Amino acid sequence: MLIETGRIFISAGWGRPIFLSITGTGAQVFRSKQAWWFVAVVLAVCAVYSNSFQNAFHFDDFHTIVNNPYIRSLRNVPRFFTDASTFSVLPANRTYRPMVSASLALDYALGRGYKPFWFHFSTFLVFLLQLAFMDALFTSILNAARPQPESARANRYLSLLAVAWYGLHPAMAETVNYIIQRGDIYAAIGMVAALAIYARRPAWRKFGLYLLPFAFAMLSKPPAAVFPLLLFLYCVLFEFDGKGRWAKSALAATPSLAACIALLAVNAAMTPKTFLPSTVSAFSYCITQPFVLMRYFGSLFLPVHLNVDTDLQPFSSFNLEALLGFLFVLLLLAAAWLTARRRTLRPISYGLLWFLITSLPTSLYRLSEVENDHRMYLPFVGLVLAVVWAAYLGIERFAAGGNRVIVQRTAMAAALALLVLYAVGAHLRNRVWRTEESLWLDDVQKCPHNGRGLMNYGLTQMEKGAYPVALEYFHRALVYTPYYPTLEINLGIVSGAMNHAAEAGRHFLRAIALAPGDDEAHFYYGNWLYQTGRADSALPQLQAAVRLNPSRIPARDLLASAYEAMGNAALARATAAATLQLAPDDTAAKEILLHPAMPDASYWINASLYQYRAGNYAECIRAAQQALKIDPRSAIAYNNIGAAYAGLHQWDSAIASDRAALQIKPDFTLAASNLAWAESQKKLGSR
Repeated sequence: MLIETGRIFISAGWGRPIFLSITGTGAQVFRSKQAWWFVAVVLAVCAVYSNSFQNAFHFDDFHTIVNNPYIRSLRNVPRFFTDASTFSVLPANRTYRPMVSASLALDYALGRGYKPFWFHFSTFLVFLLQLAFMDALFTSILNAARPQPESARANRYLSLLAVAWYGLHPAMAETVNYIIQRGDIYAAIGMVAALAIYARRPAWRKFGLYLLPFAFAMLSKPPAAVFPLLLFLYCVLFEFDGKGRWAKSALAATPSLAACIALLAVNAAMTPKTFLPSTVSAFSYCITQPFVLMRYFGSLFLPVHLNVDTDLQPFSSFNLEALLGFLFVLLLLAAAWLTARRRTLRPISYGLLWFLITSLPTSLYRLSEVENDHRMYLPFVGLVLAVVWAAYLGIERFAAGGNRVIVQRTAMAAALALLVLYAVGAHLRNRVWRTEESLWLDDVQKCPHNGRGLMNYGLTQMEKGAYPVALEYFHRALVYTPYYPTLEINLGIVSGAMNHAAEAGRHFLRAIALAPGDDEAHFYYGNWLYQTGRADSALPQLQAAVRLNPSRIPARDLLASAYEAMGNAALARATAAATLQLAPDDTAAKEILLHPAMPDASYWINASLYQYRAGNYAECIRAAQQALKIDPRSAIAYNNIGAAYAGLHQWDSAIASDRAALQIKPDFTLAASNLAWAESQKKLGSR
């Protein structure tokens, strides 16, 4: 089933489509050639995105989806609406977006795990539905601008052209592929659907039904709060004429404003105090935004600079670029004012104002980056309408002075050619989003001064085992982000993997110094200490990580393992049990609970083996001696003690332990080999 211009399309087998009108009085069945064009647009969009459904999780997807234990159970859906800490495992990134979290939990349940297909498929369905609502809204706006019956056919096709351009535009691929940014898609469809319902179903207004999709938008992403202003301008430009239209429009927008204030209050109450959107100064951020808007505007026509993470820095002073940005915004406002004076030109005015108004939340509210490609998603809804309508009026005026048929056909051919080019661009962007490596390679090629991008591409190399390449990119990133704790963590990890222990420790400690309240720095330092056999030193780091962020499951699992390695089975089991309360499907915690409540001999033998492999020979001996207290005839325990004494070059003790192992188990080949080695080394030392 598809929604097309306010109508419900019902498949009629292999025959022609049948449409049930919901725009007239009563049900009316009729055929529509134009509807096939909408179906063609949908099929074209599906073809363009056919290579996107297996694309990987990226960037913010990890802390909100992949590492987020709350979305792994539909039982948490009610909690999403009452506890914003469930949105992300990073305290600084926790915000109130319950509809997004609920949809992610549903995708996880449908795929029975982290299957990218289900996450992409559900996002794409909403994207298609948004295109249908956009078509309904655009047709209403154009019909209001030119209500003459002879203009209806052209209005209909122009609406489809604007929708096709939007649906096939490469900039949209930046949001459709970025799973966690479905919040932008949900906000967009909620606002567009609310306006479409308001415009096409006046009888429903008294029931406030148009407010339902608006509430959905607000519960998905707060920038939807600009909806009352968009509704007000719609009423001013297309609903009311003459004296008193401003007051009537304000009255019409009042219910949405009241709903907006209430939902903003809920959002403010729910957003944790740990949320930290930006450290950029307000002055630098704000003077950069007009220039960013100019870049966004240019990307509608020439989207050659699309990338996942920009290297554009906030302006420290009012420079030439800032001046150009402010002049650009003034020109847009002037154009919107002039085109608002004539009804025929008002779709241009409304589209330009839509572009500016929907950009306000990310322009006035400081965020970590001054620009992001997914921020174009909602503003482009209005901008494509304005540009398509302006181009049509220009072509129409030009055609009036010459051969109208030739001009129209040339314009149609040019439009189709451009749509093909944009479609190819979107298809190629989907390829870029295929893997972490392809995405960040594209970013560092376009933004070579982006420290975070360089670091993330280095991470993809580290995961492949290409440690020298990873280290090179990390050091390049250090030039642009010298005080970035996450970069120090990754430098510590790769240094440890390359057996540069001193450098690894230094980087981990610097990460903690830069961000003492960041659980990740403590976790990765503790993980490195644990992996190098220093469970006793790892414990305080892991305890700090869990204390700072109780929702990070890997830290909990590693803490339980560290407790086990230190022989504290009770604390290990208690930690695992607490983890299962948070993540009932956590296999690591379940495995620890399968171990005996009281350590047996095999537990201590495994602990001694862990310490031996880490080079902690004294701890190896201590653990093996604990095994002998439980099982005095454990040949393996004596063997491990002998091996550890050999590691300490205490040959007499090693020989005695190996002989004890062989007395218990004469055919113990490993103990015999260790004994021969210890005796030979003792003889060499006595010469």
